[in-house]
Amino acid sequence: DRPQRRVLTQTAILGLRPPDGSPFPAAFVAPDRGLRAAIRAGIDLDGPQNRALARAVAERAVVLLSNDGTLPLERPRRIALLGPNSDEPVAVLGCYSFPQHIGMHHPATPLGIELPTLREALTEEFPDAEITVARGTGVDDGDLLGIGEAVRAAREADVAVLVLGDRAGLFGRGTSGEGCDAETLRLPGAQQQLLDALLDLETPVVTVLLCGRPYALGRAVEESAAIVQSFFPGEEGTRAIAGVLSGRTNPSGRLPVSVPRGPGSQPAGYLGARLAHANEVSNIDPTPAFAFGHGLAYTRFDWTDLIVDVRETPTDGEFSFAFTVRNSGGRAGTEVVQLYLHDPVASVVQPVQRLVGYARVDLEPGAARRLHVTVPADIASFTGRDGRRVVEPGELELRLAASSADRRLTAAVTLTGTVRHVDHTRRLHATIRQEPVGQA
Repeated sequence: DRPQRRVLTQTAILGLRPPDGSPFPAAFVAPDRGLRAAIRAGIDLDGPQNRALARAVAERAVVLLSNDGTLPLERPRRIALLGPNSDEPVAVLGCYSFPQHIGMHHPATPLGIELPTLREALTEEFPDAEITVARGTGVDDGDLLGIGEAVRAAREADVAVLVLGDRAGLFGRGTSGEGCDAETLRLPGAQQQLLDALLDLETPVVTVLLCGRPYALGRAVEESAAIVQSFFPGEEGTRAIAGVLSGRTNPSGRLPVSVPRGPGSQPAGYLGARLAHANEVSNIDPTPAFAFGHGLAYTRFDWTDLIVDVRETPTDGEFSFAFTVRNSGGRAGTEVVQLYLHDPVASVVQPVQRLVGYARVDLEPGAARRLHVTVPADIASFTGRDGRRVVEPGELELRLAASSADRRLTAAVTLTGTVRHVDHTRRLHATIRQEPVGQA
């Protein structure tokens, strides 16, 4: 009832409901009223404020997976911009965006929205650089004939920016989207061949991914100068990526999934029991190339001074502790603190760890914040053998980490008392409060 009430209220506010209460939206039965009339009157649905919001979201979402120091680029004189998504405007959109969902059936109709390509964004970002564009191959056509042109362009450049990934679509009309499944997590088409051919050169290769799923990148994990991951970042996505490449934006995105090391590596997620990770029982190692929660920045952060205020609490209580995060680098940046729960012994098998909280910590160079964390015992609940949700007494670990594979601090805590049953009224969230501390 609540969501229905919200929808009906919103349609009334927008003038989409007819005054007589009939089920037909007013915009269709009365052309002089409602959203249709508003659009005809000149309302801009993609104005400066909306684009500024789109830019902010995209900048926060770009993930820097690896970097050997090549990024940020410092005034490159010659850039080879390569790959099937290097000059493709809709490469930033997912399958349910209007241009990909409906517009693709009407190719003669303009997109109706500004979608700068990465070529255009890099031209804005590096106005003094000579940018050479070569497609190399298509997203999934398997064409090898253009790889030679891309290799020649890369040889003559100071840096090669290779833009790979997906084409969003529906029901087989793309490489990512509803009904566009993949048998493996190998890059579509001949993109891996293009990538490998460029990695054979001495020119540093910055691999940029505009895609809808995490792909195995083969040699690029170790040999690419840098890897930038972006999952269909939207209308301002290419400008956000260009800002990360130039250093105008300090990347702060973190992976919401794991990036697999091999195309058949399953499962690649972090949220598994012990036997779902590398172990002595199986000869298959599913350890990802880049773990859930991973992401780099152009500065360094130190995590110190963990003090556990409440180390032991009953099954209806809460833990509390505090620690300090300091920006020890030379420029402003954002650290994403992640809190994981590890339950070593439970009556039902549990994931090795699970994310139970996080906080974005914005810090100027040399600045620090003290983070005060409160974790209700309810957070440790799980579905017991009788189908009811329980909190069990016992030892736990609260892991403070920069990713699921990068633990920084650990608070060993204990739940006491008896088994407690909880329901939908249980406390669902840990709280993280930040306060500034003195300069280093």
